[in-house]
Amino acid sequence: MSKATFRGGVHMYDGKDLSKDKPTAILWPKGELVFPMEQHIGAPAKPVAEVGDKVLVGQRIGEASAFVSAHVISSVSGTVKAIEKRRMVSGAMCDSIVIENDGEYNTIEGFGEKRDYTGLSKEEIRRCVQDAGIVGMGGAGFPTHIKLTPKRDDAIDYVIVNGAECEPYLTSDYRMMLEESEKLVAGLKIMLCLFENAKGIILIEDNKPDAIRKLSELVKNEDCIKVKVAKTKYPQGAERQAIYAATGRKINSSMLPADVGCVVDNVDTVISIYMAVAESTPLIRRIITVTGDAIANPQNFSVRTGTAYSELISAAGGFTVTPEKVISGGPMMGTALFELNLPVTKTSSALLAMAKDNVAELPTTACIRCGRCISVCPSRLVPQRMMECAEHFDNAGFLGLDGMECYECGSCTYVCPAGRRLTQAIKQTRRSILDERRKK
Repeated sequence: MSKATFRGGVHMYDGKDLSKDKPTAILWPKGELVFPMEQHIGAPAKPVAEVGDKVLVGQRIGEASAFVSAHVISSVSGTVKAIEKRRMVSGAMCDSIVIENDGEYNTIEGFGEKRDYTGLSKEEIRRCVQDAGIVGMGGAGFPTHIKLTPKRDDAIDYVIVNGAECEPYLTSDYRMMLEESEKLVAGLKIMLCLFENAKGIILIEDNKPDAIRKLSELVKNEDCIKVKVAKTKYPQGAERQAIYAATGRKINSSMLPADVGCVVDNVDTVISIYMAVAESTPLIRRIITVTGDAIANPQNFSVRTGTAYSELISAAGGFTVTPEKVISGGPMMGTALFELNLPVTKTSSALLAMAKDNVAELPTTACIRCGRCISVCPSRLVPQRMMECAEHFDNAGFLGLDGMECYECGSCTYVCPAGRRLTQAIKQTRRSILDERRKK
C-alpha cells in the first residue's frame, strides 16, 4: 500500500498517546448553554427563538440568513434565558441564544427516526444536510450543503474523507474511525450518491494502523471506495495537502476543491452527514479532545454544542497544575484562551492545557538566513521575506511574494532557530489585506 505525501512539512512529538487509547465518553451538560449565531463561515444566523420560549432538542433556534450561512440547532431542551452578546474563542462578541437546560432532553417530532437514504433524491439529501446545520468540522466551518452542491455533479471525480488528523494532540477523528467506522463508511456512501462519476477515498496517516485495518476491512468489497495511506507529517491534513496526497491534484488559494474534481470533508463531518440523512439527527454534538500535560485524565468527549469549556475541563479531572497556556484546538493552529467560560461550537475540536508555555519562553533573535522556513513550507513560499514585508506594512510586497497562499499552518515558526514569530506576523498581514478587499 503506497504512502502519499507532499513536499515540505515538519515532524514533531504528536502527543496523541495521552488520549488515543481511551474510549470516547459522553458528557451531559449542566446549567445554561450558549449558542452563538456565528459558528460558520458566512453570514451569521438570525435568531428565531425569543426569551421565555420553551425549546426542544433538535429545534432550530437560528435561521441561515444568506446563501453562505447555516442554521443553529438547540442541543438541549429548556427555556430561552437571554439573547445577548457573548464572547467566542476568537475573542469577539457574538449574538447568542442562552438556554437554561431542563435536563430532560425532550426532542422534536421525528428526531432520530431511521431513513432509507437510497430512496432519497439528490435534492432531498442536500436538504437534510442543510436542515441539520452541518458545517465543515475540521475548523473552517464552511456550510456543508454548499460544498455538496458544485456547479456540475458529474465533474466530481473524488469524494475524500480527510482522516489524517495531523494536528498534534488531537485524537477525536481517530477515535471516531474506530468507534463509528460503519457510520463513516455509510456517510461516504451517501455523499457518493450525489456524484455519479465519483470514487471515495478515505485518507489516513500511517500512525493510525488500527484505523487503517478496520476501515480497509469494511470497504474491501466496495468497488468505489478505498483507503489510502499517507505518511505521517504535519500539515498532511490541510485540505490542499490532503487532495494532493489522495489524487495528485493541486489547488491554490483562488481555487475550490471542486475546481479539480474533488469534495473533501473530515471524519466528523461525514459521520454528521450520515446522522442527518439516515437517522434524522441534526448537528448537536462535537467530539472534543481534552488533553495536555496539565490535564488530569486526558480523553475524548462527546459533548453537546453550547456546553461551556469549563465543564469539559472538569469532566477530564481538572488541572493537575495551573496551566501557563490553554488552547482551543491544537498547538499549531489553535487559539490561546484567557478564560474558559466559552461555548463549544460546531468548529470546536480540542482543549489543550500545557503546564509550561514553551513558545513564550523562547528567545527571539535576528533572522540568520538559514532557509529552514522555506524548506518546510508546504506552499513553497518564503516566510522570512514575507515577515519583512509584514514588519514594514508592505502589503504590495507581501502580495508579490504570493503571501495569500499561506494558510498559517505554523511550520515555519516551529522550525525557526531564531524563534521568530513568522506565522503571527504573516497572519496579521493577511487579515489586513482581506479587510482592505472587503472595504473595496
